[in-house]
Amino acid sequence: MTSPIQNKVVLRVLGSLLSMFSITMLPPVVVGLVYGDGAIMPFVLGFFTTLLTGLLLLAPVKTESAPLQLRDGFVVVVMFWTVLSVFGGLPFYLAPELELSVAAAIFESVSGLTTTGATLIEGLDELPHSILFYRQQMQWLGGMGIIVLAIAILPMLNIGGMQLYRAETPGVNKDKLTPRIAGTAKALWYIYLGLTTSCAVAYYFAGMDAFDAIGHSFSTVAIGGFSTHDASIGHYESSAIEMIAVLFMLISGVNFALHFMVVRGLSIRKSQGVKTWSLKNLSFKQYRADEEFRAYLTLLFVLAVITSTYLYTTKTSNLPESVMDGLFHVVSIGTTTGFTSAEYFNWPGFLPVLLLFASFVGGCAGSTGGGMKVIRVLLLFKQGQRELKRLLHPNANIMVKVGSRAIPNQTIDVVWGFFATYLALMALMLLLLMSNGLDQETAFSAVVACLNNLGPGLGQVAANYSSLSDFSLSVLSMAMLFGRLEIFTALVLFTPSFWKK
Repeated sequence: MTSPIQNKVVLRVLGSLLSMFSITMLPPVVVGLVYGDGAIMPFVLGFFTTLLTGLLLLAPVKTESAPLQLRDGFVVVVMFWTVLSVFGGLPFYLAPELELSVAAAIFESVSGLTTTGATLIEGLDELPHSILFYRQQMQWLGGMGIIVLAIAILPMLNIGGMQLYRAETPGVNKDKLTPRIAGTAKALWYIYLGLTTSCAVAYYFAGMDAFDAIGHSFSTVAIGGFSTHDASIGHYESSAIEMIAVLFMLISGVNFALHFMVVRGLSIRKSQGVKTWSLKNLSFKQYRADEEFRAYLTLLFVLAVITSTYLYTTKTSNLPESVMDGLFHVVSIGTTTGFTSAEYFNWPGFLPVLLLFASFVGGCAGSTGGGMKVIRVLLLFKQGQRELKRLLHPNANIMVKVGSRAIPNQTIDVVWGFFATYLALMALMLLLLMSNGLDQETAFSAVVACLNNLGPGLGQVAANYSSLSDFSLSVLSMAMLFGRLEIFTALVLFTPSFWKK
């Protein structure tokens, strides 16, 4: 018999999370005071409201010390993203400059925390620095949460792409990155912080001011796509900035467990009280040996060649611009970041739809990227190959392999189930949006962009989502949450058997 939900334990965790989350509303207050933009009150009110709610939830159950069970884990993970998204929307709702409805404020908050990057705010260039910083910060914090969720939490719940790596990549059951989940999170935090710092410094020396460099490094490493300007990366008209973005988007779309396995080759030597770094054990062979990583780079390279070639042959732009635009937008949309430097949605022929389809693949498992993940698509492709071989050799025992490791049929079944559920959920949400009056192009692209945590779509949502109704925004908020939670994590809460004792 499975254990029932431990309500008190769940409330204790949720109260603690809300109390800690309230602190994230203080940095925008500092930014507002530094720039004197007069927009700090929404964050002050949001801080006290969130903190008070967290303490009220925590007070009656603060002595509960029972460990979390499997079912508790599912509830906590879903509540983490939904409740924090609601409270994260408070400053957006309270800011008089934005004039957002409750549904719109929550949509913007969900988009930030899930690193989707879909926005309905217009006139970013004129907004107070505190609000702009808060949006970027939300994506950065969400990105770190996604990595810890994917690598340290979801495998424990038997959910997520990292399940596919248990034999080769550390998980949480037998082989961990470090002995404890806390240690795992700490190791990942150092890598994430190091990438963010490097990205910010690179942006600064490429021409961004300090505020924009920090803000865009937040959304780049988180693969979020929020910008401090309406024109996104295109605001700077700089090839150097675009290439820096491409580099860090590529890195952030890779499994962070692989990054850890490479970085742990660094060793620290201590001589006469002075610490020095040694690179002699640093090796990049883990990248080369990982089939998902190779498939990830190959797919983006092929799409970049197709896009650049089509732009040039249709005389949309000259050769250098075609190569630059093709590479930047393929990486941005393929990794589900969502930065733009040109109006790609007005590109000729099949290109806008091709790029949108690329977001279905997304980043690697254990990365900040969205989509179905490269490893799942790779397994679907290999399973298709196996079925073709079985037609010719019905009695052959053909295994699906990733690298040198044979994948159990049960794992293949889970991937097929995920794919079928993904499409069914997308179809349902598409019909809901169309029933609300949206045209097919807008409805389809909006659902795909939000379910894949991409952001920009086509049609009415090419530039932003400000024209959509509260009902459509609510449906898309659900799509972003389902996409970020790997679908099954959230759907399992809707099954009657989950709540049975």
